[in-house]
This record gives sequence, C-alpha cells and structure tokens, in this order.
Amino acid sequence: MEILGIDVGGSALKGAIVDVQSGKMLTERVRIATPEGGKPEDMAQVAGQIVEQLNWKGPIGCGFPAVVKKGVSYSAANVDKSWIGTSVSELFSKYTHCPVYTANDADVAGLAEMEFGAGKEYYNDVVLILTLGTGIGTALFSEGHLMPNMELGHIEIRGKDAEKRASAAQRTNKKLSYRRWAEHLQEYLEHMEALINPDVIILGGGISKDADKFMQYLNTRAKLLTAVLLNQAGIVGAAMYAKQQLSAAENTAKS
Repeated sequence: MEILGIDVGGSALKGAIVDVQSGKMLTERVRIATPEGGKPEDMAQVAGQIVEQLNWKGPIGCGFPAVVKKGVSYSAANVDKSWIGTSVSELFSKYTHCPVYTANDADVAGLAEMEFGAGKEYYNDVVLILTLGTGIGTALFSEGHLMPNMELGHIEIRGKDAEKRASAAQRTNKKLSYRRWAEHLQEYLEHMEALINPDVIILGGGISKDADKFMQYLNTRAKLLTAVLLNQAGIVGAAMYAKQQLSAAENTAKS
C-alpha cells in the first residue's frame, strides 16, 4: 500500500510517497521551506505544492509539530500561534484535495523508528525517541505502546524550554562546537532519565547523520542509540499513521 507522508517542520515541509508495508520511500523527498511566520494558510499551500510535485491522489499522513488530537492542533511552539485550535487535517485536505490524517510529528517519527528502525528490537522496553531539529520532539513507548503528545522538549532547564538549549537548531544558531552542544544535550538527557527512566534512548532528526561527531560526549544509564531512519522517519511514520487510521475506520465499518 502506498501513502504520501508529509513531515511538517519549523524550517521545512518534506514529503514522499511511502510503501507502508516495507517502510521504504518510493520517490525522492520533496523539500520546501516553511513560509516565514508559519501561518496556517501559507503552510497548507506548501502542502498542496508537495502533492502537485509528486502528482499524488490518495490518502496523506501528516506529522505536525504540536500537540495534535483528532487532527486538531492544540499548541504551536515553532509555528504561528493561530494554529492553536485549527484542524490541520481539514485545512491540508482543502489545499491538497486529498484525505489527510495528522498526528504529532515526533510521535509518527517514533512509530517508524519502532517498526523499521533502531527501536524494533526493544518492543518489551521503555523507549524514548528524540527528534533533534528546530526543536526537540519526543516520542515515548512502553512495550510498543505509544504515549502520545508527550512534548518533553518543553520541560524547563535553567529557566528555558529545553529545546532552546539543546535542539540542533540551537547548535547552529549559537555556533556551538559539537562538544559544547553535547554538554547541553547531556544535561537534557539527564533530566529525561530522572523523569521517566527509559531503558533505551534513540536520537533522531537531521543531526543524527552527524552522530559520530557528538555521541562520544554523551553518557546515559539507558542504552543510547542513533536512529536508523535518520530524518526520513517523519515522512515514513506519517504515512504509517494514515494507514493505521484507514485500517481503524475500515474495521469500524465492518463491525
């Protein structure tokens, strides 16, 4: 089964057609910069451009950087505040002319990493997956079950949201060396271990491709791994989420 996955981020919207059985992307990734300000209509237009470029007609899964319930955004950390209370699914459907199924971006990335990536061997454990990008996305799994919308990147450390110190964007913005940035990330990981005591921590997001530059500076009680799917996890997981929702609707119709 093929589904289009769209990963919405603070810096760009990315999309590709995914084989949800294998977790493989069937097309090259389309990447379009997030419009300045991250306003709803502007971002929905970009989603429409991705669909047009891929010549797609069919279901779409979307990972969105917010607390998302039934397709509606209930927060807006790295996008415009007018997203709060907006149905991402309905707005994106309007501009893509396709059915859209939306969940938290880190949650869907976590689904992909647990099914096809570094987490697939740890279904019996408590697994924390971090997506390090514009912010810090978090997905928490216990025995394979997702605890949705955890948003642990917003815990307070030294009077600031953790992602304002330890996200990948902060390393770039503050021109930190990998070693110096890793000190900030280490502090965040220590807070995570104190709060939830995971068995496994998986570091994902775009910066995970540079893991050899900072992993040696990190030390955790939990088993510390880098993501296998890297920054493709958001796209693959979004498509997987849409498949889950379609299957659930089909089962409900049969019962």
